[in-house]
Amino acid sequence: MNNTKRFQDIIAHCKEYGFIFPSSEIYDGLSAVYDYGQFGAQLKKNIKDHWWRWMTQLHENIVGIDAAIFMHPTTWKASGHVDNFNDPMIDNKDSKKRYRVDTLIEDFAEQLVDEGKEAEAQQLLQQMNELLKLNDLAGLKKLIEQYKICCPVSGTCNWTEVRQFNLMFSTQLGSVNEEATEIYLRPETAQGIFVNFLNVQKTGRLKIPFGIAQIGKAFRNEIVARQFIFRMREFEQMEMQFFCRPGTELEWYAYWKEQRMQWHQSLGIPADKLRYHDHEKLAHYANAAVDIEYAFPMGYKEVEGIHSRTDYDLRRHQEFSGKKMQYFDPEINKSYIPYVVETSVGLDRTVLMVISEAYAEEEVPTAQEGKTDTRTVLRLAPHLAPIKLAVLPLVKKDGLPDIARKIMHDCMPAFHCFYEEKDTIGRRYRRQDAIGTPFCVTVDYQTKEDETVTIRYRDTMQQERIPIRAIRDKVRQAIQ
Repeated sequence: MNNTKRFQDIIAHCKEYGFIFPSSEIYDGLSAVYDYGQFGAQLKKNIKDHWWRWMTQLHENIVGIDAAIFMHPTTWKASGHVDNFNDPMIDNKDSKKRYRVDTLIEDFAEQLVDEGKEAEAQQLLQQMNELLKLNDLAGLKKLIEQYKICCPVSGTCNWTEVRQFNLMFSTQLGSVNEEATEIYLRPETAQGIFVNFLNVQKTGRLKIPFGIAQIGKAFRNEIVARQFIFRMREFEQMEMQFFCRPGTELEWYAYWKEQRMQWHQSLGIPADKLRYHDHEKLAHYANAAVDIEYAFPMGYKEVEGIHSRTDYDLRRHQEFSGKKMQYFDPEINKSYIPYVVETSVGLDRTVLMVISEAYAEEEVPTAQEGKTDTRTVLRLAPHLAPIKLAVLPLVKKDGLPDIARKIMHDCMPAFHCFYEEKDTIGRRYRRQDAIGTPFCVTVDYQTKEDETVTIRYRDTMQQERIPIRAIRDKVRQAIQ
């Protein structure tokens, strides 16, 4: 169910507490481009580190690379992006706004569901998918007209014909315009893995099956870029391409489908908020594909795709480069082009998923009997939280700040800490709740007597006294 207010509250919270800002905001921003603030950047890095460890450290047959954003332009001809990386678009003549056809229809289907017309919504989506498979642009326009789908801005159904629009950004490589070569900002990170397949396999002495992982920026000229950081023109992907023997790809596809679902749950996402969605229209390179979707405030949306890409990519690069992209398998004494199973997760979407799941507003009791207050809290999994421990002296005198600083400096090599001495202790707790800090320790006058502190737990707001010497181990155990 669409929850617009909750989504807007999350967006406002991200800006107010230093997670995500509109890019170039002092110049009124740039559409669908965002900057990560101090806490958002750390949260994003923690998710990246968690994925990298899960993929490379915990799998002996997966290694990581970091390929360049710029690639030889023939790469994108071979991959099919030059000819096939298009979205059907439609313009409203009154508002002058352009929309992705599938997004326009899916949004209308969501409205039907909200009105209790689920069967009609399913029929609409089924018709759309059939037309997309056939690449029937005229049929898609007729479908929009049949259901009287209007422009959200003008409210009219005065549409142009449906046209294909290529999503790649192009630029010039070279110092003189006449001699410059047109190249592209990569629309995905996968091709950097494919063109390095043999380099990695030979230098790493890797045997099939094995995987190559990568985290990197990608760029798509999305016409309908919206829903905060869910759909942006500049975004980050975490991808792993798993190379396997032909004929085994669907077994590995099933394996990675399950593995990736487990990873999302390891971020603190409940199983009942995640689901699989099988592709009805397969990409030209795939023989199986599924999305992992999360129940965002705006409804279920894709965060990761798992695809069985067959041997399409390596075969195409072999064809266009003239270089053999084959592997000699000593177990069967045969050379072949490996098949590939891909896992591709949107990092920015994962950040939004984690924040959406963690965000809560709740009534909590106050010191005054019978009265309550509202607190905003991010219940982030401790290993993902930007700050693990806040160290707070009760007052700014009598040596308490000195003790607090020493505690923080002792813990800083092990995890991220935060020191604050301004405002009442209650207000400081609230600020730490809002950025998702799982532990706060308060240094008070009893600390000077027995070297103990009060540790407060974010989720329950419960407090207990523990020795100073126990702080670091307690936090480290929770964030492993």
